[in-house]
Parts: sequence; C-alpha cells; structure tokens
Amino acid sequence: MTPFLIYSLTAVLLAGLGIHGLISRRHLLRQIMALNVLAGGVFLLLISTAYRNQGIGESSSADPVPHAMVLTGIVVAISATAFALALVRRIYHAQKQDMGSDLMNEVQQNDSQNDEPPENRTGSAP
Repeated sequence: MTPFLIYSLTAVLLAGLGIHGLISRRHLLRQIMALNVLAGGVFLLLISTAYRNQGIGESSSADPVPHAMVLTGIVVAISATAFALALVRRIYHAQKQDMGSDLMNEVQQNDSQNDEPPENRTGSAP
C-alpha cells in the first residue's frame, strides 16, 4: 500500500465518522465535535492529494495549493467552531431562563392559590 492510499482511506474514514456523528447525535456539542472530525478528514484528504504524484517524474515536491487551502480551512474551521460554541452557549442560557421563568410562574401561581382563603379557592373541597 502506498502512503497516498493509507492517508486517503484514513481521511475517508474520518469523514465518514464525522457525517455519522452529525446525523446520529442530537446533542449540539457532539454535533460540533463531529463537524470538526469531518473537517479533519477533509484536510487530511487535501494534504494526501498534494503528495500523490511525489516521486513520479522529475518533480519530487508537493503541490503547494492544497497546503494553502488546508491552512485557510483550519482558520475558517476554528472560527466557525468558536461561533458555534457561542451560539450553543446562548441557546443553553435561553432555554435555562425559559425553564426558570416557567418554574417561577408555576411557583407564583401556587403561592397565590395558597394565599386565598379556602372558601375562595376553586376546585377544592372543604
């Protein structure tokens, strides 16, 4: 097996794991991690294609274009991950506040019912 084939198969395996994680997981942090695994597979595939013709013919150097694309992709992936984590944090806090406000409304309704005299309560037997 050539190194190109080994790296390519590993890249496809990583991409497959990332896609599986995106589809099968419902937790947002796990989906972000799966997206990063998928990106790692794509980056590895690009790097392996840069070296696919190494040692054949006169040119033994790697193609610099995939390397530049991977460097740009890493920067974009880090930025997108940071943005996604910030969104997940906001969603978590918004859901927490919603649950907390619902709980507070329920407690206030129960308190207001308990403050009324027993004869004014609806649905209670004396």
